Amino acid sequence: MVGGIFLILFLAVINQAIFNGFAKKHRFFSKMLMNRLYFYHTFFVIVYYIYAYFNPSDSKNYYFRPQNPNLVWADHFGTSTTFLDFLSYPFINYLNFSYEMMMVFFGWLGFLGFLFAYLFFRENIPIKIKIFKNIDFLSLILFLPNMHFWTASLGKGSIIFFGLMMFAYAVKFPKERIFRLVLASTIIYFVRPHVLLFVAMGTVLGYMSGREKIAFWKKLLIYVGMIGGLLLVQDEILGMAGLDDTDNFVENFENFSEDRASELSKSGSGVDMTSYPLPIKLFTFWFRPLFIDAPGVLGLIVSFENLIYLLLFLKILNKRFWKFLIKSPITVKMSATVFFTSSLALVFVMSNLGIMMRQKSQVMYFLFFVIYYFLAEEKYKKIVKIKKLRKLQAKEEQLITT
Repeated sequence: MVGGIFLILFLAVINQAIFNGFAKKHRFFSKMLMNRLYFYHTFFVIVYYIYAYFNPSDSKNYYFRPQNPNLVWADHFGTSTTFLDFLSYPFINYLNFSYEMMMVFFGWLGFLGFLFAYLFFRENIPIKIKIFKNIDFLSLILFLPNMHFWTASLGKGSIIFFGLMMFAYAVKFPKERIFRLVLASTIIYFVRPHVLLFVAMGTVLGYMSGREKIAFWKKLLIYVGMIGGLLLVQDEILGMAGLDDTDNFVENFENFSEDRASELSKSGSGVDMTSYPLPIKLFTFWFRPLFIDAPGVLGLIVSFENLIYLLLFLKILNKRFWKFLIKSPITVKMSATVFFTSSLALVFVMSNLGIMMRQKSQVMYFLFFVIYYFLAEEKYKKIVKIKKLRKLQAKEEQLITT
């Protein structure tokens, strides 16, 4: 316990150096906001720790597995769950981190995900948006409790979120941020190989169809990097879902989806979605539980957050949004593609509300970015229109006086 408290304070000091570095690069950067966010996120590390103490939690397995005396560090190298054991091994066995310290450390990686999410949003969208009359949009989504809960522990949720948000931030300037881009891609691949597929698809589509004029060498760098990387790891990605037999790809995917959905539906919060049409499956994944089907107290809390998701989503259900999406920039098309393709794949294997609450935290920020950008562009158009009207009025008044 003492070690965990010490690490919280030590990482708070490390944060100041990180914040100072970003404050020099970005004039918009708010150290005060990030410090508040760090301690807010740390609160959820404590909440999750208490939750894990009284409930089954994968974090305990991630802590005890690397302590197997029959295995050395290299034996844990691999993808998915194995990679978490590989990452944890030196901290547990060489630095003697306790369970509490590992929870704090991985929770901190989750916080860095929020840091890069903040940079991703503010760098691309300088206009501030008020939502629900008088709430700052960015502040709202940065402090959503469910997002923090599932990224505040020793597990895949914290580090995959860190990798995804760092990738989103780095991809805008791939040459200048090549180290972060490669590191983020590596993290995403080793934690969830199939997610890298969706991210690569979104990136390539964004660079192909974005409204910006991008130098040919930049496009080539992205195409070669993303497509070449996928070709190198395609067997691992397909193997994760048992799809490495390309002769029966569709049949294998159907069998995998049915088996996985059946496995995940065995818990008390299972939802049989096999007979649902696709739109209902997507609605279930994005916005449930929604009060009437909330599994326990946690489910009720999540229901309030899901209601916010739903209200935000309703803001893009109009003709103006589709026109905007067609002419949108790279970052918007990338985010929209990553969000939709990831959701599409996950709805076929998710049939447990608890798993849904955890899994969707890794993709919802891409939807928030699309909504935020759309609302910002709408606001910008209104500002431009008002300025034009004022200029015309000023000219008319000048003509009258003369």
